[in-house]
Order: sequence, then structure tokens, then C-alpha cells
Amino acid sequence: MQKLDIIVKTLEDKLADDINVIKLEDSSVADYFVVATGNSVNQTRALADYIEEALAKEGYDVLSNEGLREGEWILIDVSDVIVHIFTHKQREFYDIDNLWEN
Repeated sequence: MQKLDIIVKTLEDKLADDINVIKLEDSSVADYFVVATGNSVNQTRALADYIEEALAKEGYDVLSNEGLREGEWILIDVSDVIVHIFTHKQREFYDIDNLWEN
């Protein structure tokens, strides 16, 4: 299973809200952003943990993660896929979907 599929399936299975996959055209940052929302800080942290576990199980390495401590906006860097997990308030504030969508 590909990284992107593992990430999206895990988010769906763990009931993340408003999952959005953004294909980045001609970007040196990554090929895809995956943006999702958790209903609480505890859920955002749990979603990040589940993603990292699912990727590790399939042999994929997470390069880094940021924001786990606060849990408001968690970023997981998996090389060509970057996952953003927000609380509702932070997702609305940063509006990353509209910044990056074509």
C-alpha cells in the first residue's frame, strides 16, 4: 500500500473530519498535502500516532513531526507527503486548504 493511501485510510478509520488531499504541482516541498481535522487536541494527537504506527507497519519512515505537544496543528513529514492535522479552530484560522489548492 502506498503512503498516501495508508494515511488517508487511517484518518478515515479513526474518524478524522474533512480530510482533504491536495496535489502540489511543481513543488519542491512535497507531492501531496493531506489536511484533516480532529475534534479535540487529544484526537489530533491520537490521529498522528495512528498514522505513524500504520506507516511504520508498512515500512515507511516518518522524517519528522511537529506540534505534538500542543496538538493544535500537527505536521507529519513523510518525504513526498506532508500531513497537517488541525483542531477546528486552527484549521479555520490558517485556511491552508485555500492557500495550496490549485
